[in-house]
Amino acid sequence: MHELSMADGILKAVLSNAEENDATEVIEVTVEMGRMALLNPEQVKFMLGVLSEDTIAKDAKFIIEDIPIEIECQECSYSGKVEDEDLDHYTPVVVCPKCDTNRIAITNGKDCIVKNIIIEKPDDE
Repeated sequence: MHELSMADGILKAVLSNAEENDATEVIEVTVEMGRMALLNPEQVKFMLGVLSEDTIAKDAKFIIEDIPIEIECQECSYSGKVEDEDLDHYTPVVVCPKCDTNRIAITNGKDCIVKNIIIEKPDDE
């Protein structure tokens, strides 16, 4: 269940960034999650909600943006997105949509990145 460790890492990065910027509250966090990251987005979102209790991110809105798989085919030179609706997120097998080979390079859709953090800062009086 690496969703828990990934959610923990995301939250630690968010809280560290918030503290560095003197935040009093984390309002919103946007995470880009590639389809090849081998993560269940709903589980990560749930874990973020649980782990953020008793932190300045306890009421934050966590948004998970799905990043599609993009490939470059070694056989036919196809470059672009792959239809991945039927892929198992635990063991995805990606093939070229043009020539059906698995001799491909995945160029996008493997990462999990904190894209944006919206914080509340104290009013300077």
